[in-house]
Amino acid sequence: MAGETPPAQPPPGPPPRPLLWRWRHNPLRRRTDTLHAWIGLGALIAVLAAAPVAAVLVGDAARRHYEDTARHQHLTRYETTGTLTEDAPRHPEPGSDEEKRTRYPAEVRVVTREGRTRTTQTEVRPGLTADNTVRLWITADGEATDPPLTAEEVRSRTMGWSLLAAIGVALTGAAAHALAGLALRRRNLAAWDTAWAETAPRWTTPT
Repeated sequence: MAGETPPAQPPPGPPPRPLLWRWRHNPLRRRTDTLHAWIGLGALIAVLAAAPVAAVLVGDAARRHYEDTARHQHLTRYETTGTLTEDAPRHPEPGSDEEKRTRYPAEVRVVTREGRTRTTQTEVRPGLTADNTVRLWITADGEATDPPLTAEEVRSRTMGWSLLAAIGVALTGAAAHALAGLALRRRNLAAWDTAWAETAPRWTTPT
């Protein structure tokens, strides 16, 4: 209908350009473009500065935690000999590579350091028969458990947490930059609507 302001249509997105196009002087560059570029640069500097610090702090905390855990495990666990009270299954073909990797849960009898005899379950090779002996780690109560953490496992887990901390900082910086870009884009669209509402009536002629 004549006299009505047609809806604003945002301009098409800019063609792919180098990452630093917002720094170039050109008549189409908006203040929000420059602001977005500065936000991106600030986010990059913040990530580069914070990621190593976060990795060191988190890695140090993880190392101390796992070293304490390993010490506690060495004090509360020990390796002993257990005697099978039942035959273990023999499912894989004898002598095959699968047999070397496969383990089955079986009940074993162990004697604790206090001299108590009790039964627990541990994983054993296929085909072992009752009265065979196996080596296993147990707690002070005689429960089968995993071996204590080794120095290599402590180091590996520490590095894993350090890496996760650095990645977390990077993702946080990227998310902050993306949210800032979204907010600036909405601001641009709102400014475009306002400018179009002022300009469109001049282009509209009554019929």
